[in-house]
Amino acid sequence: MIPIEKEKLLISPKNIKPSSNLFEVIGTINPGAERLPNGDIVLYVRVIEKLKKTEDKNYFYVPRFSGKNKFKILLDKFNKSATISNSDLDIVFKDGTKRLTFISHLRRVVLDKSGFNIKSIDRKPSFFGIESDGELGIEDPRIVKLDGLYYMTYVSLSREGNISSSYAISNDLKKWDRKGISFKEQDKDVVLFSEKINGKYYAFHRPEGNFEFSPPHIWISSSKNINYLGKPTPIKIANRGSWDYTRAGSGCPPIKLDKGWLLIYHGVIDKKRKKHIDMIHKMISKIFHVKLIETTIRSKYCVGAAMFDLKNPSKLISKSPLPLIYPRQKYEQGTFEDKDVVFPTGIVRDLNKDNLLIYSGGGDIVTTVKKVKLSNIFNSLKKVNLR
Repeated sequence: MIPIEKEKLLISPKNIKPSSNLFEVIGTINPGAERLPNGDIVLYVRVIEKLKKTEDKNYFYVPRFSGKNKFKILLDKFNKSATISNSDLDIVFKDGTKRLTFISHLRRVVLDKSGFNIKSIDRKPSFFGIESDGELGIEDPRIVKLDGLYYMTYVSLSREGNISSSYAISNDLKKWDRKGISFKEQDKDVVLFSEKINGKYYAFHRPEGNFEFSPPHIWISSSKNINYLGKPTPIKIANRGSWDYTRAGSGCPPIKLDKGWLLIYHGVIDKKRKKHIDMIHKMISKIFHVKLIETTIRSKYCVGAAMFDLKNPSKLISKSPLPLIYPRQKYEQGTFEDKDVVFPTGIVRDLNKDNLLIYSGGGDIVTTVKKVKLSNIFNSLKKVNLR
């Protein structure tokens, strides 16, 4: 654990106006972040909108983006006889496929130079799905400045491509040129490096699958052509029994430092591993002089750090053996699922360069910002001995 210099609940659903009166905003989470030339910070926040009315006597209704270039949503209807189950968030068909009763777009938010105060929030969706890209939703953006341009990677949901990752390019963080899918089905948490290494573009990512011989790894890919990042290589980041062994994924775009590439990532403490949760509770109680009582065992999405070699970023040098940031605020307690969440996606150095501003989704509901000292992160890192 490391001390947090300052933190704030920055954006919640009440701050965002729905795109139409058919929807209600139920989440404002997982923003991409980058600093403008004038010092202000821009966030692209994932806004989750749920249909107010999802069914009638005979049909279920689900949303879909249908515009070719403009914001347009259609409601598809399905006879209830074609489904086998439904919940507040999805319907499941007899063939095992599903559709969501919610849909996500991105909303542009401008912060002041401190990164803690909101200057403006776009009143309408700023980046959204279209017929050919993210028709079922746009999620979890990451933004990095590369080659003088801003690159945004994001998760794109569609009926044909399922859950894939796409990217877009901008020169002003306002207008975006969509480039399409970069990592195919069930590959998420794509973060680009901010510069080429040995003439190649690099990205961390996290492919998923239903059949696994080992726990999920963080992967790295590279290419001289950013449109075709290939040579995927898994990077083992956790030993059996460590806090992040259940799941680990790249969180924020890596930051280049003198000591290496610093990756702030997320790891999951499984709710089934009660001993680990109890151990971390004891540490938090000691550090923050508070007593945490767990009435129900819940999975914990925490924040860790890892350092990679400057010239060979597939080489893991050191990492945090325990979580750096743990979901301990009330607004980080999830309500959609049985989990508590700090999910880091945006990162900006503050103006004095000594601190990092980490922008995260909290509890799958809100966006938060936490200021942490780089020196404290460095001191938390230990050499790895992965087996």
